[in-house]
Amino acid sequence: MLRHPQFDPVAFSLGPLKVHWYGLTYLVGFVVGWWLGRIRARKPWSPINEEQMGDLLFYIALGVVLGGRFGYVVFYNFETFLADPLWLLRVWEGGMSFHGGLIGVLLAMWWFGRKVNRHFFQIADFVAPLVPVGLGAGRIGNFINGELWGRPTDVSWGMVFPQAPDLLPRHPSQLYQFAMEGVLLFIALWWFSSKPRPRMAVSGLFLVLYGCFRIVAEFYRQPDAQLGYLAWGWVTMGQLLSLPMVVAGLILMVFAYGAERSKAS
Repeated sequence: MLRHPQFDPVAFSLGPLKVHWYGLTYLVGFVVGWWLGRIRARKPWSPINEEQMGDLLFYIALGVVLGGRFGYVVFYNFETFLADPLWLLRVWEGGMSFHGGLIGVLLAMWWFGRKVNRHFFQIADFVAPLVPVGLGAGRIGNFINGELWGRPTDVSWGMVFPQAPDLLPRHPSQLYQFAMEGVLLFIALWWFSSKPRPRMAVSGLFLVLYGCFRIVAEFYRQPDAQLGYLAWGWVTMGQLLSLPMVVAGLILMVFAYGAERSKAS
C-alpha cells in the first residue's frame, strides 16, 4: 500500500504572490503544445505558419480556461457556484472540466479559423495531436493536488489519499488518466497525423480515442461526491459526456474516408 506524498500545492512564492503547481502544469502544457505546434507548422500541408502559432495558442488557452471552468460549474458543481459565485474565479483550487474545455476550444478554433480564413477542420486536425500534452500535464496537476482520486482497491499499488474521507487504499486514477489521455493518446495522434490524412480524420480519431480512454478511466475513478453514480450503480457523468464523443468521432472518420474514396473514384 502506498501513501500520497501530500505535496504542498504552492510551488513557490514571490512576495505575496503564490504560484501553484496546478497552474504550472497548465503552463507546461501550453508551452510544450506551442513548441510542438511550431514543429507541425513547418509541414507543407500545415494550415498555419510558425508565426501564427502564438495567436492560435492564445485563442486555445482562452477556450481551455473559460470553457473548462464554466463546464465544471455547469456539469459538476452548479450548487457550489450558486452558494459562492466568486468560487468560479478561484481556478487554482482545482475544478476544471475537460468536456467544458473542449467546447471552449472548439469555439476558439472556429473563431481563429475565421480570422485566418481556414476551414474549421483544418484547424481542428492541426490542433488535435497537441491536446494530449495539456491533458497529461493537467492530470499530473490533479495528482499533485491529491484530487480526483480513484475508487477503493486491494491492488498492491493502491494509494491512500489523506484528502479522501477515509483511509482506504484507492486507485491512483489520475496517473491512469495521465498514461491514457496524455501518453498513449499523444503517441497515437502524433503518429497518425505525421502524414496527410483526409480532412476530419485526425479530429475524429481524437474524439474516439479520448472518449474510449475516459470511459475506461471512469471505472477506476471515484465519481464526484455531489453527483455520485448517475445510473445502475456505475454510470458516471464523465462516461455520459464521453459517449457522444466516440459516436461523433466515428461519424467524422466515416465521412472523412468516404469523401476521400469519392474523390479517388
